[in-house]
Amino acid sequence: MVRRSRGRLLGGVAAGIAEYLGLTTTVVRIAFVALSVAGGVGVAAYAVLWVFLAQEDGGTLREDKRAMQKVFALLAVAAFAMIVLATYGFVPQLTSTAPLFAVVAGVVLVWQQADVSQRERWRQSAASDRSAALRIGAGAVLLGIGAVGFLASRGELAVARDGLVSTVVVVAGLVLLSSPWWFAMATDLRAERRERIRSQERAEVAAHLHDSVLQTLALIQKAAGSPAEVTRLARGQERELRNWLYASRSGEGTLAAALEAAAAEVEQTHQVAVDVVAVGDLALDEPSTALVAAAREAMVNAARHSGAATIDVYAEVEPGLASVFVRDRGKGFDPSDVPDDRHGISGSIEGRMARHGGTAQVRSALGDGTEVRLELPRG
Repeated sequence: MVRRSRGRLLGGVAAGIAEYLGLTTTVVRIAFVALSVAGGVGVAAYAVLWVFLAQEDGGTLREDKRAMQKVFALLAVAAFAMIVLATYGFVPQLTSTAPLFAVVAGVVLVWQQADVSQRERWRQSAASDRSAALRIGAGAVLLGIGAVGFLASRGELAVARDGLVSTVVVVAGLVLLSSPWWFAMATDLRAERRERIRSQERAEVAAHLHDSVLQTLALIQKAAGSPAEVTRLARGQERELRNWLYASRSGEGTLAAALEAAAAEVEQTHQVAVDVVAVGDLALDEPSTALVAAAREAMVNAARHSGAATIDVYAEVEPGLASVFVRDRGKGFDPSDVPDDRHGISGSIEGRMARHGGTAQVRSALGDGTEVRLELPRG
């Protein structure tokens, strides 16, 4: 028999008993209420079962009992400490502090008996917004005011003040005596955390290299007789590895990532190396998507007509301007000799940029390569 976290109203005791006995939850709840009205036995029985029954998702009964033993041990130590301090006059008499101790014990028991999901909801609600710290601070202030007022009303404020000073001195001494151990433990924890992070990073790198680089090297060995295929595989692996190494710089949906994808597509289709360098980045929108499309058209034209072995793409994002340059060192051409029925430059590059508020400039000369400059104002 365990306490249930599903279909409960309080601690899940009634739901657990009902499932164990094959009854409905309503019947068990009515029985608890009847026993409580008859003489308070129902409340006591519910409390005892709530303390000692295992949680549905809190591990085995043995583990729950072990956790409860730790809680009761801590409460016993705290009670013994209060008795000793009260005996020597460091704190007020137990008749004054017993209610406070009972409240603390109740809070500890409530936290211990809460389900894992319930504790997580409490943590999230305590830190869900910026006002959580204010609420906690205000609660602490109110508790302090209440404790001071309670002691003052009983004429024990001076005794409490003297006991508090003595307690602070004792705690400070304990902290100083145990500080070497705490520092050593903190150092060990930091070292263990660093080693764990390094181990995880090494495992991640090893797994990626096995899944990508080693597989590509095996394919290159099989295609050793085809230089073009070897070049294609090597370039593709180089681009994939570079993107993986610098993934934090440009994610999906950004200008740099879109240019890298366009360059990879041109490489795959036309067997020409395209090197992309991006300084700065921005999230894609309709104008920047048009900028990427115009740059891709410039890459395709260079791959098809320049005869160059490599195409260089440089992108720069400034506060008020995004620029992309596509250069090749191929044979070049005379822009005035381009037939009117060819729309690769006028429509797909210049016209596209103009429709989205940008500009495109094409500079080329025979034997001197070609440069396409694309600019898109921002903001």
